[in-house]
Amino acid sequence: MANVAVFGLGYVGTVTTAALASFGHTVLGVDTSPAKVDMIREGRSPVVEEGLDELLAAGVAAGRIQATDDAAAAVASSDISMVCVGTPSLHNGSLDLSQVQRVAQMIGSALAESDRYHVVAIRSTMVPGSMDDVVIAALEEASGKSAGVDFGVCVNPEFLREGSSLRDFREPPFTLIGGDERAVSLVADLYASVEAELVIVPLRVAEMVKYTSNAFHALKVTFANEIGAICKSLGIDSHQVMDVFARDRKLNISDAYLRPGFAFGGSCLPKDLRALSYHAKTLDTEVPLLEAIMRSNAVQIERAVRMIQAHGRKRIGVLGFSFKAGTDDLRESPLVELIERLIGKGYDMKVYDRSVSLANLQGSNRAYIEREIPHIASLMADSVADVVASSDVLIVGNSAEEFRDVPDAARDDQVVIDLVRILPGTQSKPGYHGISW
Repeated sequence: MANVAVFGLGYVGTVTTAALASFGHTVLGVDTSPAKVDMIREGRSPVVEEGLDELLAAGVAAGRIQATDDAAAAVASSDISMVCVGTPSLHNGSLDLSQVQRVAQMIGSALAESDRYHVVAIRSTMVPGSMDDVVIAALEEASGKSAGVDFGVCVNPEFLREGSSLRDFREPPFTLIGGDERAVSLVADLYASVEAELVIVPLRVAEMVKYTSNAFHALKVTFANEIGAICKSLGIDSHQVMDVFARDRKLNISDAYLRPGFAFGGSCLPKDLRALSYHAKTLDTEVPLLEAIMRSNAVQIERAVRMIQAHGRKRIGVLGFSFKAGTDDLRESPLVELIERLIGKGYDMKVYDRSVSLANLQGSNRAYIEREIPHIASLMADSVADVVASSDVLIVGNSAEEFRDVPDAARDDQVVIDLVRILPGTQSKPGYHGISW
């Protein structure tokens, strides 16, 4: 069992103190507020949360929970410092990290007086880069030591909901820790009794996951509310609609589509979004989130255009231009729009897609491509090799298996812009650029 100092006895810090003590660890709560320190010492919670008073009282009675305002003494008597202080918003939306910085400086000053290895784990919510720019900088300056060598650092985000935080602590979807190997190992041991997947990632990934989760939660609430507003205007039971919607665990409530990449297209999504947004207008119902989706989709196409322009090359090869691999549907394909934009800017284009044969295109599909790119036939190559041979910039447009070798097979003088992450795990590097990675 570990000795842990928890800095900040607000909501997260108090729950963390009580829960870790219930796992058998010895926890010393640290706060500048005498009232909070006294309450913890007495086994009373400074925040309202079901079951928290009882858990604190049990921890104090067992000698596993104490509290102090002496930061140096807390660091000296512990193996791990967990920082749980607030990071409130400033008027412009940025974070006030002054409390985190101040605690890091106090911990760093204490580390300067000790030769023992110590881990600093941040549970406070901070935007990516804050760990490097604020916490580690303050720790190293105050201690005169090096992070990852003389002391450990990690990010250990909390995913606690008010009203169910103790259950969330004991039964999380996963335990997330980002940091150096030694520090992560020690912090992971704190959760040995928690039956959840341990996910170890780089520091900035851990910082970003918390924001991604909360942004998605906000998105879900807003999405449901806008659907509800449309349903109410139409006299439809919105809860019944969303209940049926949520039963689809393959696409609707799943990881389907949650992969950064290129814009969406095809014959359904753009058309249906426009129709739903227009219908809401006829009902005098505002749906700003739904209306913003198409605008955001257009921005992703513009992002690809800017990436191509940044390389200053004129011969562009596009590999895959139907809206997804294995189909010849070109209707509202974002690749078709990208090709059209590049042609308009004077680029020399070559395109290839095994699934697309002009001779076989029929009906609205054929009409669409003939309207958007009337001379598409003159741009089409017969093979991947033909496109590679005649291009300075290669764009991987869909995830067809035959494109998997393109990033590694490209010439040294060629640039590859990948819109689908054709090789999982590959990050942007010289000569290879992912649109969102």
